[in-house]
Formats: sequence, C-alpha cells, structure tokens
Amino acid sequence: MENLQALKQRFGIIGNDIHLNRALEKAVRVAPTDISVLVTGESGVGKESIPKIIHSLSHRKHAKYIAVNCGAIPEGTIDSELFGHEKGAFTGATQDRKGYFEVADGGTIFLDEVGELPLTTQVRLLRVLENGEFIKVGSSKVLKTNVRIVAATNVNMQYAIEKEKFREDLYYRLSTVEISLPALRDRNQDIHLLFRKFASDFAQKYRMPSIRLDDNAVNILLNYSFPGNIRQLKNLAEQISVIEEERTITALKLKQYLPDNNGNLPAIVGGNKKENDFSSERDIMYKILFDMRNDINDLKKLTLDLMKNGNIEEVQEEHHRLIEKIYGNQDTEKTNVEVLNIPQNSSTEKEYDFIETIEEDESLSLQDKEIEMIKKSLEKNNNKRKLAAKELGISERTLYRKIKQYDL
Repeated sequence: MENLQALKQRFGIIGNDIHLNRALEKAVRVAPTDISVLVTGESGVGKESIPKIIHSLSHRKHAKYIAVNCGAIPEGTIDSELFGHEKGAFTGATQDRKGYFEVADGGTIFLDEVGELPLTTQVRLLRVLENGEFIKVGSSKVLKTNVRIVAATNVNMQYAIEKEKFREDLYYRLSTVEISLPALRDRNQDIHLLFRKFASDFAQKYRMPSIRLDDNAVNILLNYSFPGNIRQLKNLAEQISVIEEERTITALKLKQYLPDNNGNLPAIVGGNKKENDFSSERDIMYKILFDMRNDINDLKKLTLDLMKNGNIEEVQEEHHRLIEKIYGNQDTEKTNVEVLNIPQNSSTEKEYDFIETIEEDESLSLQDKEIEMIKKSLEKNNNKRKLAAKELGISERTLYRKIKQYDL
C-alpha cells in the first residue's frame, strides 16, 4: 500500500476509493509486460493518468511516449498522422512524413478516444497489433514498428460493435487487459478531498486565501452527480476561487455554481432528430404491428382447430390465456368476446361465419394502410410532396418512390 501511495503522489492522483486503487494496482501489474491495455470510463475521470503510469513503470520508459486524441483528428488525415505518408500521396503532401507509429518505435502510444477511429483506420491498427506492420499512405512498402499500445474510450464498446461502428476483433486485441476507472459520483468519499486539493492549488496559483465549504455546502457537494466528473469539479473550484470574495462558501452560494442536471438522470445525447431516427421508430412500430398480427393469427388458427373438435370450453380457456399475452392484464373476459365473438352454443353455420371473418381480416395489410396514409397526406397538402413527406416523417425522395411504386 505504501508503493500505491507513492505512485499517487508521483502522478498527482487524489483519493482512496477501492475501485480507484484496484485500477492503479492493475496498471502497476501490467506495466512490465507488452500487453495491450484498454482504459474505460466516463469523460473526465482521469483516464490519461493510466497510460503514463504504465509507460513510466515499463522497460520502455526511456523511449518515446506519444498521446494521440483520435477524436480530434479529421477522418481524412488520421491515417497520415498515425502511419505517415509519402511525398505526393495526396494534395498538399509536399514531402515524406513519419507517422506516430514510426516515431514512437520502441516506446508507447496512447490512443485516447479510440472508439472514434474510422473503420478503415481500425483495419490498419489491427495489423499493427497483430504483427507490428504498417504501410504509409501512398506507399506499398511494409514497415515494422515495436510499440506498446494503450487505448482509452468513454464509448460503450459492446454497443458500438453491435452498431458496426467498431470492429469486434480490434476490440479484443486492444482489451487484453481492461482497466475501468470509476465515475466521481461513485467515489463519494473522495469528492471533498479533491475539492480541497483543487482549492489549495488555485489559491497558490492566484495568490489568494484558499476557499472552504461550510458543512451544508459539503453535503450539497457530496450529493451532486457531477456528470463532468473530476474535470467539472476542478472547474468548479477554480470558478469559486476567482469570483467569490468571501472565502467561506455556503450551500446557497455553492448551488449557484452547480447546473441543474436533474439528479442522476442520464443525459440525452443529440437533441435534434434526424430522418434516420424517424426511420428507426417506424421500423420498431412495424415490427410491433407484425408481432401483434402474428399473435392474433395464431389465436384465430388455434380457435378453428379447437372448434373443429367441438370443445368450446377449451377454446375459451385457451383464448383467455392468449388474450392476456397480447393485451396484458385487462378485462380478458370482455376482450375475449369482443375479439372472437364466440357464443356458448356455437353452430356449424356460425363456425363458417367466423372463418370468413378471418379471411377478410387477412386481406388487410400494412401496405394498404401505408397507401391510405400517403393518399390522405397528399390530399391534405394539396398534392405538395414536400409538405406531405414532412408530415409522414419520410424524405421527399422516399415519398416519390412510393408514389411511383403504388401508382398513386
């Protein structure tokens, strides 16, 4: 534990949270190896400290350490930044350029926000991880490099893989060892300790007395969720240190600096809906409708089979079970009658009436409904496709295609 405390002092890490200590212990253990490490955690938790620790405790500590923010480099130039390029490879390439993997040969590269890498770059990175080979942009010559890769991300990688935004094979290559850093709200005992450290640092920087929180303000601080994590807490301490003349901060004063983020509710990323979002919602609604229709069709087919056997009580009992599945815990006895309309004494003539009803229902389709909706929308908007498409939540091009398809 003494070694861990010395490590914290060396890298300016504050806190005694058990999850934080576990992350640091894993970093110390993997440092002497060449294993690839993936550091995960929310934005602002201090992920950049882990690769520095790993590099400084490894046999590569005297070689180069390069940190690359993958999310800050444009997609069109990131391959050139990482792997270099040949003269004339593209417009503006007036001379040869070494990439980070060539410059850091023998050292460590930290790929921050690795989840933002384009898929084409992910393929190149996978090759480096597998055999240490890469090719410069505009060249056909295979080069070798010997680098230790430590990556970090605040992206949910499993979700990114499902959405085909990130290669699954690359993820498993990068995450030979995964080190997860806890969010600040999960390190409750460290929040005030960190605030006091930041307040002391800014007091020295700006040559003024250090601020302190009264007891009520401390309670407010500990119960705040800090969506921006340590970065937000540090900014908070700096703002108050500079702006407030009174050095003792009350709860009322502290609240003025804490934005209302509705407690611990998750933030909604991207407030504006795009056409693809509407498309996804329609796909979900169509799927629900198809599933409901299939359930009802199964219900009707089962009814016919049972009625042919003449056991009407068994029919109603089975209907009761399936109706509950489709409509939930409603008045199933009433729903049973409304949907199926089966009298206690069912004759052969009534049975055939029921079969005809099923056949009529089967003729209805989502395509018919779609045609009907398009017709109504066009009539409502005086055949103006742009307004109709907007009302239907689809693009004008899609609407034009459907008009041609259905010969409207």
